Amino acid sequence: MKMRTIVVALAAAVVVAGCATGAGSEEDVVQTLKSSFKARGIAKLDRLDQSELQRECSRYAQAPMPKPLAEKLEKAAMATVKYPADGKYIGDWKNGESIAQTGRGLQYNDSANTINGGNCYACHQLSEQEMSYGNIGPSLRNYGKVRGTSEPILKYTWAKIWNAHAFNACSQMPRFGDAGILTEAQLKDVMALLLDPASPNNQ
Repeated sequence: MKMRTIVVALAAAVVVAGCATGAGSEEDVVQTLKSSFKARGIAKLDRLDQSELQRECSRYAQAPMPKPLAEKLEKAAMATVKYPADGKYIGDWKNGESIAQTGRGLQYNDSANTINGGNCYACHQLSEQEMSYGNIGPSLRNYGKVRGTSEPILKYTWAKIWNAHAFNACSQMPRFGDAGILTEAQLKDVMALLLDPASPNNQ
């Protein structure tokens, strides 16, 4: 997933450069990218294949996406969301903290059996005890304390983690559920980190 994000960004840059010089079609760009990468470990070249959403977000990387197109893509993303089969959204916040701290998984030097992490701290502030965090995404400190745990909040938060493109067509946030990065049990644990009143995130 991380490799795919990098590829989308590179593709956008190359497309923009190609448009500026008048050289190269989208197909040329894709072939150039594919010739620049080699399959290694569990990272195969199919990660370079873009979905319709990724292609459109690359196309509009430097210009506003038309609203009807954005709405179409967001609606399609929302349709991928699978809510918990047992109706329970909250797991163990201690496991959720571990998942948020871990950036392993899906990289060429991981094995197919590596348990994936969410690497949430790379983009968000969460627990106050963690001093190192990114700011690509908004701070999630006191997420549950501020928002509560009503059914709409539970469903919104789950859907956002499952496939953030449902709310922002070209979101940079990974599709943790839709792309199979985290299991349903792991998603519940991350939900607990965000929403459980006992979580350090809500202290």
